[in-house]
Order: sequence, then C-alpha cells, then structure tokens
Amino acid sequence: MMIQLLADNPLLLLFLVAASGYLIGRIKIAGSSLGVAAVLFVGLGVGALDARLRLPEILPQLGLALFVYTIGLSSAHAFFNSFKGRGLQQNLLVIFVLCCGAGFIGLAQHWLQIRPTLMVGLFAGSFTNTPALASAIEFVKVNSVGISGAALEHRIADPTIGYSLAYPMGVLGMIFVYGLLRRVWGKSVIQDREQLRALGALNDPLVSLTLRITKQLTPLTTIRSLLQTHHWDAIFVRHSPAHQKNLSGSDTPASVALVEENTALHVGDLLTAVGRADVLDAVVAELGEVSPDAIDLDRSEIDFERVFVSNPDLVARPLSELDLRGRFGALMTRVRRGDNTFVPRSDTVLQMGDRVRIVAPRQLIGAVKAFFGDSYRAVSELDVLTFNLGLALGLLAGIVAIPLSTSGGLTVKLGVAGGPLLVALCLGRIERTGKLVWTLPYSVNLTLRQAGFVMFLAGIGTRAGQAFVNTLLSSGGLYLFVLGALLTCASAVLFLVLGKALLKLPIDLLGGLLAGMQTQPALLAFATEQAHNDAPELGYSQVVPVAILTKIILAQVLLLVMQ
Repeated sequence: MMIQLLADNPLLLLFLVAASGYLIGRIKIAGSSLGVAAVLFVGLGVGALDARLRLPEILPQLGLALFVYTIGLSSAHAFFNSFKGRGLQQNLLVIFVLCCGAGFIGLAQHWLQIRPTLMVGLFAGSFTNTPALASAIEFVKVNSVGISGAALEHRIADPTIGYSLAYPMGVLGMIFVYGLLRRVWGKSVIQDREQLRALGALNDPLVSLTLRITKQLTPLTTIRSLLQTHHWDAIFVRHSPAHQKNLSGSDTPASVALVEENTALHVGDLLTAVGRADVLDAVVAELGEVSPDAIDLDRSEIDFERVFVSNPDLVARPLSELDLRGRFGALMTRVRRGDNTFVPRSDTVLQMGDRVRIVAPRQLIGAVKAFFGDSYRAVSELDVLTFNLGLALGLLAGIVAIPLSTSGGLTVKLGVAGGPLLVALCLGRIERTGKLVWTLPYSVNLTLRQAGFVMFLAGIGTRAGQAFVNTLLSSGGLYLFVLGALLTCASAVLFLVLGKALLKLPIDLLGGLLAGMQTQPALLAFATEQAHNDAPELGYSQVVPVAILTKIILAQVLLLVMQ
C-alpha cells in the first residue's frame, strides 16, 4: 500500500528521500559526516525496495542543471583570475592528478576486464563528481545504437552503480588523507600565516580606531599620498583638524568631517580608520598614537547605516563609478558578502545582496539608502528573466554534439552538466548586459544550488537502486569498492605531496584546492573547520570549475577509449 502510494506520487517520494537523507547525513562518525550526499544512499535504498520507486528522469536532470549553473555564476571571477600567476600552476596540478586517476582507471579496466560503464562510474565516484557521472550517462545513451530494453537500462545504470560504490570512500578517504598529512605538516601551519595573509585568506575581523597624529609630516602629506606610499588595506573615515582646550583642560575635538583624498594631515589631528588590526597597528606606528577621543561616536552631524545592495543598476559596476562622495558626500567603509567582511577599494564591484556600511551626513542617510535599494526582499528574489534565459543558453550549449570522426559515429556532448557550467562561467564573468544582470544574490544562489544537488542525488539514487544492490551483493562488488578507495587515497596523497613539495603551497590552501579537485563540499567544510580562515574557500573557488569540466571530459574520453 505504502509503496504504491509513493510510486503514484513522485513528488512525495522526492521529498521523503531528501528529508531522510538529510537526517542521516548529519550523523557523524569519527568527526565526519556524509552531509547532503547521504540523499544518494537513501535513494539507492528506496529504489532497491521496489522497481516502481523511481523518480522521473527529468528531476535529476533539472537538479543537475541548477547545481552546476549556480556554481558557475559564483565561481566565474575566481576561475578566470586563477589563470594568472600561481593560480595557473594550481589548475594544472588539478588537471594532472585527474588525468593520472583516469589513466589508473583505464589500466585497471584493461587488466581486470571490468565493464567500461562500471569503471567510468567508479572514476566519477572516486572523485565525487556528479556532473562527470551525468556526462557518462549521457554518453552511454547517445552512443548505445542498436541496444534497447533491459540491456539498455542495465548499461545506463552501470555508471551510477560504480559511482555509488566508490562515493563513500571518495568523501571519507579524502578527509582522512588530508587530516593525516595536515597533522604531519603541523609545524608549517604557523609559518604559512604570512603567505595566507598576502593572499587575503585569513579574513581577520575589521576593527576601527581613532588615532592622533604625533609624527612630523611634510606639508604635502595627504590621505592619497599616504595610501600610495604605504599601500595600506585600510580606509580613513573621519577627520578632526583642530583641537581646543575646554574648561577642564582636556582636548576637545573641533569640527569633524568625512575624509577626502586631498585631506591634509598635521600634528594634533584626529583621524578614524577601519581595517585589520595588524594593518591599523602599522598605520599607528607610522602616524602617531591611539587616541581615547572616539570622534566616530558623535552621530549628530555624520551618521552611518548598514544597507543592502538591492538596486540592480549598481551591480557589476566598480565603486569609483558610483561616485558616493560626489552624490552624497558619503564613504563606504565595509562590505559584507556572505560571511566575509572586507574593506572596499575603488575597483570593488558590488553584487546583489551585499551589505555595506555607509558613512554620510545625517540628512542624506535616507537618500543613500534609497540609492542602494536597501530591500531584503529584493535581494532574496530571483530575476526570473535572466536566470531562465541563462540556463536555457547553457542547455542549448549542452545539446550540441561534437563529432569525433568524419563518419558520423561517436560524438561528445557537454550535456546537462557541462553546457550550463560553461555558459554560467561566461555570464558570471560578464555580470551584466545593459539592464540584464546575470548574477544571483548570494543567498538565492546557495538555495538553488542546494535544492538542485538534493534533487539530482535523490533522482539518480532511486533510478539505480535495484541494479546497485545486485552489483554490491555480487562477488565483484566489494572488489570495486576497494578499487575506488585506492584511487581516492592515492590521488589525495599525490596532490597534497606535489602541492606542498613542488608548489610550496600552505596546507590550509591545499585543503581547499583538494576539495575543489574533488568537488566535495564535505571536504571543504572539514578543511575550513581545521583552518579557521578563508584559505580553503579561496582554493576551492579557484579550481572547482576546471575540475568539473576536466572530469566531464575525462569521463567521456574514458568510455571512448575503453570501448
């Protein structure tokens, strides 16, 4: 009765599988958990109960398209910037290790004579990459001419079976290897801090202080000249140019004004600054001493507000173009994006959903808020036109078949995974075309990404449940599991050793790069928890698009070569 109810109501089945998987994914074993990936295994278990418990094929396709498209939009800038300097070396290291993994799978298939469709699923599962799995399934469908019925179903299910056999160790194996080597290299973690600070990965909290100028400065010393000379990652906000003695004999600041680039500084001036603590220490050492006179507490004339960027006209435009000083006599002192807060620069580009702190004359605060929009509802909504248009362009790109021979035989497609990812990277880089804003607010992007990932895992799990159980219980099921674990652990060791010994990368950054190569959020969360800084997230965003595209291509190349 219950099975028939679920079979007749696929949406009910989807949400039950997703909810159950989420609960199981929160269970920790030795400090680690499967997270959302547990939805796949619940789906496999439900699908194994009865052949009728299968979600429609359109659901995992939709989920995958949402997942890769949102990743592409959010990673676009980091992806293109990663081809400069050491980022190129890091991406080449990712490609090298993935190619080594593909070579291992090809040799193992040749020696052991295991079905190619199973082995390519093992490759995708060992590197925990659902787009590569989808790429393999699409390749099998397109290039299974003359095969139909149960044989075709079995052939299409093979990649998911191999994937699910290798996936658990694909998650746990990478976490184990990284945790072990991080402990071995523990002494270098402290030495890495300066390198991480130079990368802007430590995300030290921003602080503000008032300082008194006590050092003799040249008559031409201005805010602009100081910043050009010292390159401080700080912003100066308020300035009190003169002081008088009150009746008690203590210093009382005279007028307080917002800082301008040509503001001249003299001995006795008070100045407020915002930045990291270590940066402000350098500023104080150069200019004078910390003052107890907190001139930023007086909000009678100059006030501040935290506002949401919800005006689409401001998105993808550098801060210098907004001319806040000329429009409102205002300064922007902080930008909060997601969980990160940083000091804005003239070339900082705002995104929908950013929360910024604005300091302005009190009577103009309302105009400033209206200029930025300051609507939480607006930054939580989806731009239906640009989102659907961009996704449609990605799906069209994925449909295009690339022939591999002049005879019109085998073809390769970017598919539902590669097409949307490639288009999203391009649109995320462009950010806007006239009035059309292609990027998504931070919170909307994360929500769609999570929903898509869950939908995909539940769909492919229920559709491969029966075949998975039969293979796992067969004599070769355990053998495939061990083979996948060996590939995962060997790849992690190879990547980390080469990154540390050859590229001299900090271990915290290596954790994010490894998670990016693995395209594994669970490993990223583990690395971030160990690091207590932004280095893992920085490394992850730099290489994850290259890793996804490389695995999509390698999955199809493996099937082509092995068959």
